Amino acid sequence: MQDADVWRRQLVSGIQVLTTGTGPGLVVVPGNNRRAHHYEALARGLSGAHTVHVIERRGRGASAARGPAYSVETDVDDVLAVLEQTGARVAFGHSYGGLVALHVGLRRQLDALIAYEPGVSIDGSFDGSWLGGFTRQLDAGRRVAAMTTFLKGTDLLPFRAVPLLWAISLLLVRGPGSRETRDMMPTTPGEIAEILRLDSDGSRYAGIASRTLLLGGARSPAYLTGVLPRLATIMPNAEFRILPDLDHNAPDENAPDTIAQELRLHLVRGERHHHDTLHDR
Repeated sequence: MQDADVWRRQLVSGIQVLTTGTGPGLVVVPGNNRRAHHYEALARGLSGAHTVHVIERRGRGASAARGPAYSVETDVDDVLAVLEQTGARVAFGHSYGGLVALHVGLRRQLDALIAYEPGVSIDGSFDGSWLGGFTRQLDAGRRVAAMTTFLKGTDLLPFRAVPLLWAISLLLVRGPGSRETRDMMPTTPGEIAEILRLDSDGSRYAGIASRTLLLGGARSPAYLTGVLPRLATIMPNAEFRILPDLDHNAPDENAPDTIAQELRLHLVRGERHHHDTLHDR
């Protein structure tokens, strides 16, 4: 997000927010190991109908440090501050940012809440057994080994052969433009630990009253998409969709235009429903 004429920057309670577009406000919450700029194409796809505010989560860019007492509520507080400051009433979260968005929904009712493969664990669905090894490797400065452990543990790539994972890790950690990845890696243990701490039967999410759309990709690991129908059953005003040919990185890398279209359609349907409800009164 380099074009100063298009992207407006502000600090809200120590959190950098990048804004573009015009129309009703929509807040984007990035996922693990993601920066605000990774959602540039998604924001551009929404900017014709919405004012899009992309949060630079704590520990990234010009935003404040996360601090030692981190929990998911740290991010929730930041998102709520941005919603209050901007007047936006729609939130979209990707991956771990989707977990944050759901917990925002537990504290405030929005016009619409959308999450793409939120980092939710139900009845142990998220296997975090790799976290200890990852953290030890990271603390020892073995970043390539740590990234390999992360990629193998999360199963986000279409292969599991360790030599291939090592090669990708080497590129991510030591290749061109890799400093950003290295800088973000220390945020991973705390976020994965929160996913594991919040593992439950999912009943807490029955408290989300916002009209919610849960999205997933057919090419994503089952532990990410399998929770979506369960959440849609638990939540009183939710629906889910599994999109063909998409993977976990659809919103930020591989299909941002498709995700932007899904969001636009969902929001238009919500506006029509609201109009019809008012008309029937």
